[in-house]
Formats: sequence, C-alpha cells, structure tokens
Amino acid sequence: MFKVALIEDDVPTSNQLRGWIESAKPGITVHQWFTRDDAEAAITRENYDLVVLDIELGRERHAGVAIINVINKDHGTPVLVVSAMPATIYRSIMKALDAWDYLQKSTFEEADFLDTFMEMLRAARTRKEGQQAPAAQTPDELHLDPLRQTSPTWRGQRVNLPLTAQRILSALYQQRGQVVSYDDLFMVVKSGRNRDNIRKHVSTIRDAFREIDPSFDGIENVPMRGFRWVEPGSRHS
Repeated sequence: MFKVALIEDDVPTSNQLRGWIESAKPGITVHQWFTRDDAEAAITRENYDLVVLDIELGRERHAGVAIINVINKDHGTPVLVVSAMPATIYRSIMKALDAWDYLQKSTFEEADFLDTFMEMLRAARTRKEGQQAPAAQTPDELHLDPLRQTSPTWRGQRVNLPLTAQRILSALYQQRGQVVSYDDLFMVVKSGRNRDNIRKHVSTIRDAFREIDPSFDGIENVPMRGFRWVEPGSRHS
C-alpha cells in the first residue's frame, strides 16, 4: 500500500487535503507533519511514495524548499507543492527543483488536486512494479523514468528536456508505431493546448535528441493528425 507525507502547517488545510486523498484512495497511509524539523526527520526515516508540501511552514518562508532539497538528495520521491505563494513566480522555481507540479491555494478545487495526485500515484505504481519485477534485458534505446524525476536517456546519454516535453515524449513512446493525435497530446500539457504549442514542444524534443544523435529521426509528423514515434532509422531503410 502507498504511503504519503503531507507537510502543511495549517491544520484545517492539512485535514482537508488528507480527507481528499483518503476519499479518492481508501486504505492509503497519510502521515501529517506540521513543522520543517518533524518533516525532515520523517523523510529521512520513512520511505514515502509521494510527498505533498507547502513552501511556507510557520515563520520559515521557504522551509519547503529546504525539504525538497533533502528529498532530492536522499530519495528522489515525487513532490506536489501546494502553496499560497504566487504560481507565476514559484511554479518555475519548483520545476527547477524537480517538483512534479505546483498548485496555488485558493485557485484550485478538489478535482484539480486529485487529478494531479492520482496521476502521480499511477506513475508511482508503475515505478514500484518495475522495481519488484525481475530485471530483464530490453532492446529499447530510450529509457524513461515514469515519475519524470530523472531525465530520459538515449543510448546511455541524458536527454535534457523540460517537464512538459517529457510528458509528450512519454505519450509518443508509450504508443510507438501509432499516431498520437493532437487531442491526445493536449491531455498531457497543462497549458497552451493548441497545435502550434504542441509542435514547438516536439521541435524541442527533436533538438534535444539531435544534440546527442544528429541523425535522430524517431518522431514522425503525421499531417493534420499528430505525431508518431517510429524506430529511428527505419525511414531510411
């Protein structure tokens, strides 16, 4: 069963988030922490599958940043930040710290929170199952972290991609050989749900691969429909 650390100094908010989580996933274990010291001690001691945290704890304006640094150093556990700090400023900061996502208090509802939380939980399950399964040899040259906490690798080399581009790459690779429509790709981006924006993200992905492999041609444009991951080099055979 999954175990979640909920780090929030406001008791009513903490209880509300815990209630949402437990109603969406009965049986899940939620540990509530209200101070930086208690949270850091718990993270060091416990093996959490997910962490939900606020940035400001008590009088420490950036306590959550320090906690994320501890998480990244020791565990790499996926983090969902829920804070009253303005998203226009802090979302990019949290992304740089490899947080999964950032939700600004008073601007989201239960459905928004649970949509993001359950996406994280599904990815955590995939990772957990992969860790429990026997190691197997795979011919795939692309390796993706289902939690997107580490960058993809292509032929053993890191592919530097922003989070949205990683989501699009994952969608294409999971359905490799099939056309992934623009509508399907809209579902994996948080904003900019239009074709021009998707094309820009795909261009970013191609450029990142070509920094490693100048001959990379693994993403095919399907006019008027979307994009498709194809076996690199197959179009030249």
